[in-house]
Parts: sequence; C-alpha cells; structure tokens
Amino acid sequence: MAAKNIKLDHKDLVHDSAIDYYGKRLATASSDSTVKIVSIGAATAPSQILATLSGHYGPVWRVAWAHPKYGTILASCSYDGRVIIWKEDARGHWSQAHVFTDHKSSVNSIAWAPYEVGLCLACASSDGRISIITMRADGGWDTATIERAHPVGATAVSWAPATALGSLAGSGELLYKLVSGGFDSVVKVWGCVNGSWKLESALISEMHTDCVRDVAWAPVLGLAKSTIASASQDGKVVIWTRAKDGDKWEGKIMRNFGSPVWRVSWSLTGNILSVAASENNITLWKEGSDGQWEEVVKVEP
Repeated sequence: MAAKNIKLDHKDLVHDSAIDYYGKRLATASSDSTVKIVSIGAATAPSQILATLSGHYGPVWRVAWAHPKYGTILASCSYDGRVIIWKEDARGHWSQAHVFTDHKSSVNSIAWAPYEVGLCLACASSDGRISIITMRADGGWDTATIERAHPVGATAVSWAPATALGSLAGSGELLYKLVSGGFDSVVKVWGCVNGSWKLESALISEMHTDCVRDVAWAPVLGLAKSTIASASQDGKVVIWTRAKDGDKWEGKIMRNFGSPVWRVSWSLTGNILSVAASENNITLWKEGSDGQWEEVVKVEP
C-alpha cells in the first residue's frame, strides 16, 4: 500500500498526533500553540484541514480523543499550564467546552479514562501534581488532585483498564487506577477508593536513571497479568508486571535504545508495543514465548 502524505500547515514542531476512534480524523499538537484537525480520507481522497483550534499560549504537547459515546470531544494540554477540552457541534464547529487552569506549570501529559468509568481526564504537570477532571451529569466539571505526586514534576500519565484481571467485562467491577512517571525517574501506581486517590506502589529501581518520559498501561484482553511499559530519557524501556492485586510489581528492561525514548503505546490487544526513540526511530515489539521481546516492525521515516 502506497504511503499517503498529509500536509498539516503547522508553523513549528509537531509534538503529538492522535487518530480518532473511527480512524477518519487526525488531531495534531504543535509548538505554534495550535491544534489541527485533519481528515485522513480514503486512499484516493485528498486529506484536508478541517479546523485549526487556537486557545493555548504556548507549545501544545499532547492531544487525546474521548470515546465517541460522549460526542466528538478532544483534549489538549500545553506549556501554558492550560488543559482545553474541545467539542464539535453538529455543524462541524469546534468550541471550548471546558478550560482547566488549576496547574501553575506546564501540563505535560493527558489521558482519558476508559469510557466505562465516565468522561474523565487525568493531567500530569510540571508543578508536581496530577489532576483528574470529571464531567458531571449536569455538564459541569469536578476536580480531584493528587498533590506532590512527583514533587519535581509529573511527566506522564496512563489509565489502567476498567475491568479487573479475571473478571468479565460488564460484571460491574470497575477499576479506577492510574500509572504516572516523573522527572524523579520514578513510576508510581495510584488507586481511587471512595473518591480519594492514594499511592499504591512506587516502582523505585535502578533501571531508570533519568526522567520518565512516558508510561502506558496495557489492555488486559486475554492477558493473565497487569502490564505497564515505561520509557525514559536514559534510553531504556522497562516492562512492569504483576499477576494480581497485592502482588509486587516486577520490572524488566525490555531494551536500552541508547538515546531518549519519548513515547510508548500498546496495541488494542496489549500484545504489541510501539516505541518512539531518538529521532525518527519508531519500532514495534512483541514478547516471545520465552519472555524475550523481539522487534517485529521498524518504521522507516
């Protein structure tokens, strides 16, 4: 299949991109302080810029689509400390549904919770805090805050799957858990009990020796264990696993890439890990039956 080029028309570096649930639109975040919405189109159809969203006052680091159950909603976070939740109306016009300004420093990462637990966004900031903002039934927003989550700055956040290991989807047992990373080189797991967020585990080890750039909690589809991937400025990707709640998390270095690793992302089935390292180095990895991780795809720039 021939590659397709999409012209974004950003005036500066692009830091993030996200494809919507249906695979038809791409959102991009740039240092030019804007977010672009682009139609991907079919193989022969031209792509076009559908909207340019302006509302940030600094580089936009991340964009994230909410589940379509809640409408067409996109979140963005920026160096300006703002998180903006954008909503598209029936005529294709975008507006700011909510602007969250509680953070006093750069918001480095955002992640939507599994749709089963509601319209709920976690935000990690350089001010050391993690915020969880949740839309109420009346359209307003509630905020919960994890103070001093990473005192020198939180860099990354990811949600656990809503379904617990060993339980059936739709059984009513929903999980409210997060994993975060920080400038302190530590990965932390958080749980929400009776509306209050508490630290469950601090995965302190010698494996990460520099800032944790990204964390990703794997889906549990068909998996017999909980799995988290963490990526660091030190070049290493670490895979953390535990068999059940209460067990200790065990970490294993998947690979040392020898240069900063910026992003890690799981496939929907949780068995393929995408790794973005250094410049233009994107690879896909799969765990073999012997527990060793093997490179299965290298994406050429």
